[in-house]
Amino acid sequence: MTNTTNKNNCPNYKKIKYILNQSPDLLCRTIEVAGDCLEVVFMKNLIKTETVNEYIIKFIQQLPKKDITYPYLMKNIPIGEVKIDFKEQEIISSLLNGFVYIYLLKESKALLVNCANPIERSIEKAETESLVYGPKISFTESLASNIKIIRQNLNNSNLCTDELEIGEHVKKQLRIIYIKDLTDEDILKTLKHKLENIITDDISDSSVLAQCLEDNHYSFFPQFIMTELPDRFLYSILNGRVGILLDRSPVAIIGPANFFSFFESTEDIYLRWSLSTFIRYIRLLAMAGSLLFTAFYVAIITYHFELIPSRLLIIIGQSRSLVPFPPFLEVLLMELLIELLREAGARLPSKVGQTMGIVGGIVIGQATVEAGLTSNILIIIVAFSALGAFSSPIYEMGTAIRICRFPFIILAGIWGLNGIMVGICVLMVHLLRLTSLNKPYLAPLYPFRIKDLKYFLIRLPHHFYMRRPVVNRPLKTLRAEWKLKNIDKDLDEF
Repeated sequence: MTNTTNKNNCPNYKKIKYILNQSPDLLCRTIEVAGDCLEVVFMKNLIKTETVNEYIIKFIQQLPKKDITYPYLMKNIPIGEVKIDFKEQEIISSLLNGFVYIYLLKESKALLVNCANPIERSIEKAETESLVYGPKISFTESLASNIKIIRQNLNNSNLCTDELEIGEHVKKQLRIIYIKDLTDEDILKTLKHKLENIITDDISDSSVLAQCLEDNHYSFFPQFIMTELPDRFLYSILNGRVGILLDRSPVAIIGPANFFSFFESTEDIYLRWSLSTFIRYIRLLAMAGSLLFTAFYVAIITYHFELIPSRLLIIIGQSRSLVPFPPFLEVLLMELLIELLREAGARLPSKVGQTMGIVGGIVIGQATVEAGLTSNILIIIVAFSALGAFSSPIYEMGTAIRICRFPFIILAGIWGLNGIMVGICVLMVHLLRLTSLNKPYLAPLYPFRIKDLKYFLIRLPHHFYMRRPVVNRPLKTLRAEWKLKNIDKDLDEF
């Protein structure tokens, strides 16, 4: 960084005012000290007024004439972040980010000092990932606060936070978070190459950035993990993954992701291994039921009713005796009704939304049964499918399952169980071809890694986790060894 600034790169207040379209928020304070003049230019709504008054204006006014020089101010102004080599566009961008522009008229040179007053909210509980055990704090919209949370929880000198800027019209800072001696270089190169190829006016949120980074933009399934929880973020990068934080977004991106990682919860680490394994299988079964249960109902009732036990067939026949629609239309009607209730509840205030979901579901369900538009059996099946979609710890995966349910219902209505098998085959082929940062999406099942099953399908006691998962290709696979102390027994052994 040089100590001189080109005259052409130092516009005065009038030129900056013109570039910013005569913005009324742009202010200029002209200071005259011992016959020399300085312009202090800033956006009044983006700076800390006390800092500007105390450490810039008052500081400059108290200086003797011999010290009102560019080299002296550059070295002695009491502000932490000072820019001394910049271009005209960077001046405008810095002013819009809370910097103060100090222009020395006599020398035609300038400084940029950081007096930003960012709007930040306090650290709160996560909204989309609620936990019973473990830390409750979540990320905020402040990139500086999020970096602080990460560094406080992971005080490792190998923790890297590479800084990049993204967006053409609205530039935003992002950080690539990884551990230098753990993360595979190929993953980093792939991620940085994708980020460099993103050309867009604005990235409004991390969820938008994740969509831009996906290997397959047309897939229903998310290819990056989105999380509000710092502990999930840290657990992932300690296993060799890479994280991304975007300024003004409270959600972090983790990659590469695989299909089974979307059914993991950080609570699985804090609970006992037996309970964690049981709950993990409950999630997988619930998601499979949510995807296929209504499709099986359509296929069996329409084409394969001989598979139903005779007593149950009589009950279903009596329940459907007044329904004027075929099973296919009946199921589509109820699924669309459930989605409508879900969307309406999500858009209403929290207390009103909960009441709307419960009361609306009970009242509308009872009314449709009494009106003969649907059967009691289908109400139970659709309710189970709706509950199963909520069992995923990651919201994006639950949404993908909800969307995939409709093609399976259509296939079941056309070809019955054969249509469901066709749908399963197409889905498996799609998942086998899917990648995340060029890594297989179905790992560790494809390619098969038996040692990594304990990270994704089952949960073992902690002393079995002496190695990191191979699917992330960490540079160091071995963790610190787990040593069990020899415990002396109180009882005499015979």
